[in-house]
Amino acid sequence: MKTCSFLILSCFCLAFQAMAQGSEHSSPNIILIMADDLGYETLGINGSDDYQTPNLDKLAKEGMNFTQTYSMPLCTPSRVQIMTGKYNFRNYIGFGLLKPGELTFADYLKKSGYKTFIAGKWQLYGNSKQHELAGGKIGTEPTDAGFDEYFLWQIKQLGSRYKDPLISSNSGTQTYEGKFGPDLFTEQINLFMENNKNEPFFIYYPMVITHDPFVPTPSNPGFADFDAKSKTNDPIYFTEMVKYMDKLIGSIVDKTNELGIRENTLILFVGDNGTDRKVTSSQLGESIKGDKGHTTSAGTHVPFIANWKGIIEPGSKNESLIDFTDFLPTLLEVAHFKNPELVPTDGLSFYPQLVGDNANRREWIYCYYAPNWGQFENSTYVQDTELKLYGDGRIYSLLEDPLEQNPLGKNDLSEKDKLKISTFESVLEGYEKAN
Repeated sequence: MKTCSFLILSCFCLAFQAMAQGSEHSSPNIILIMADDLGYETLGINGSDDYQTPNLDKLAKEGMNFTQTYSMPLCTPSRVQIMTGKYNFRNYIGFGLLKPGELTFADYLKKSGYKTFIAGKWQLYGNSKQHELAGGKIGTEPTDAGFDEYFLWQIKQLGSRYKDPLISSNSGTQTYEGKFGPDLFTEQINLFMENNKNEPFFIYYPMVITHDPFVPTPSNPGFADFDAKSKTNDPIYFTEMVKYMDKLIGSIVDKTNELGIRENTLILFVGDNGTDRKVTSSQLGESIKGDKGHTTSAGTHVPFIANWKGIIEPGSKNESLIDFTDFLPTLLEVAHFKNPELVPTDGLSFYPQLVGDNANRREWIYCYYAPNWGQFENSTYVQDTELKLYGDGRIYSLLEDPLEQNPLGKNDLSEKDKLKISTFESVLEGYEKAN
């Protein structure tokens, strides 16, 4: 596995055009759904004692459930990383921003003959304060990031994401009085599938739910009288928000069945970071406090499910390490993108694992975290499922100390773990030189 390799091509634009011309058009549809602020502990399939997620549980049981997937600790860093396949030190310019000119998975798939659509949360153009913090830099609009069509909250304006949402699309921006944003996003996704069922499509659905403010959903009798301007940080509604999120995903899956495209559609579901810090959940009888924004497992360990009927072995459980740079190269391989090795990425495709080939898997995950937002501390680290090494030298046992309260000294480690930490040190050193 590569440690720090990153292809910089002086003639990249020409190579990109050549790759696109050689791509195949008989490629499967791809739907990538990313929930907002949803940690690993929240799904029934992962042992949740508190939440009902029957549709996601069924997707996992009929497909592959990944148990060791790690995001960035916060939303924008995760979004930039998953869309570009690069670690944040290469292209993260500030919170709420996507660096202009960065090629995303939508750019590549569009050049490969896919119709591309995004619905849900953008948060990548930025506002005046974010532009100021980034030294006057602005972010990117969806049509400049490879998306043919969009239906999004938070491009240049904020407004509500839930009741009475303010949504922008190719035809303009408007407030949808009395409506629920997640319903509208899901309806537009289903409509897009109807209109494009006869050609390969890529749908990216960065959901707005389950992020705060915590609000009643349309399944709640109190929804009609709820004031959309109310700002509540009490997670009293979180449980029903998780359930409603699951219901929406069920609607999308049902639509692929209705259109007769289920077996030609890869459905991926992942969380963008850990659960909100105000939420405490029970998983297999153990209390788990959300730690969004922080680099602990509770801030970065997220659910990930892959479902591709007829291709992925039902009931598969995958304990391989996955990080967010891995999604872009995987999508390129799924789409039969010619010469994907020429695309600049830090990721490792997990496509072979989807079809039963586990020969090439990650041995570690690297993280460069400098969010430029809130009071969060910058950090770098390398980890696997057992140990984590920070750039400042701290070592933690993830099995015995998941809250990272008791750093270990090298003398506390076995000879095997000392060798592992030595490898992690080399990885950190390599990326520091590349930074």
